[in-house]
Amino acid sequence: MENFNRLNDLYFKKLLGDKNRKNLTLSFLNAILNKDEREYFTDITFLDKDNEPLTLDGKLSKLDIRADLNDGTQVDIEVQVCPFKFMAERSLYYWSKMYSEQLEKSAEYKKLKKAIAINLLAFDYLEDEQDWHNIYNLLNVKSHNKLTDHIEIHFLELPKFTLKDMRKIRTSEAWLAYFSGRYTKKELEEIAMTTPAIKEAVEFENTFLQDKIERRAYEQREKAIRDYYSYMSAYKEEGLEQGLKQGLKQGLQQGLQQGLQQGKLEEKFRTATNLLKMGFDIETISKAVELSREKIQELSEKK
Repeated sequence: MENFNRLNDLYFKKLLGDKNRKNLTLSFLNAILNKDEREYFTDITFLDKDNEPLTLDGKLSKLDIRADLNDGTQVDIEVQVCPFKFMAERSLYYWSKMYSEQLEKSAEYKKLKKAIAINLLAFDYLEDEQDWHNIYNLLNVKSHNKLTDHIEIHFLELPKFTLKDMRKIRTSEAWLAYFSGRYTKKELEEIAMTTPAIKEAVEFENTFLQDKIERRAYEQREKAIRDYYSYMSAYKEEGLEQGLKQGLKQGLQQGLQQGLQQGKLEEKFRTATNLLKMGFDIETISKAVELSREKIQELSEKK
């Protein structure tokens, strides 16, 4: 299928949010979190969050996968398709809920575990950053020492991603290449040869697309996203047109007002000039036409 959107929330959740394919989720997480063989997460438990809305003003443009890892680490994976300028605030909000909800199990702070938020974005968000992967912690602003390792927020920006060397591809790059949708079937096959998880993802994708029910649900979600963009574009154009009309109206009103004021000012100059010719003194003329003495003096010198 051409232009298959691997960030479609239904597909993404079935790929990385299913316990039957948790090996793929672990591959993705270990790669993004740069875990070596000694630190690998070896198991994951998904938390049920089956509350997807039917409209795009909620989670349709965003997917979350919440899970506990084998060492107790909490993780939240968010996929954002539509540009959203408050992504940092929203991610911090979800992170805080994920972290605080641990106390429901135990009221002891010492038992709190690390919480990691991963945001996979289909748009440029961090304007001052060039890298596609940026990680944020809680640091001292002077020494840059980390206060705690319990908070970790990742931003993965697909538009900034470029695969530099197919022969030396890392697993994290393989996953980003897969989700970016910018690589051909042949290139993905080459990537799959070096990254078994991608090979399995491609095989699952083919199975998914052959399922008529799954494909229909996928297409309905894609249509909802297209409709959203279409509506937003129409509203923007309508707003621009209304803004131009309103601006033109205001401009005409301001121009008329300025013209009247200018006309009144010129009439005062003519009257003051005539009074000067008649021999009236500057003080009297200033009071009569409501112009400053300096302006009357200037007119007198031009006379």
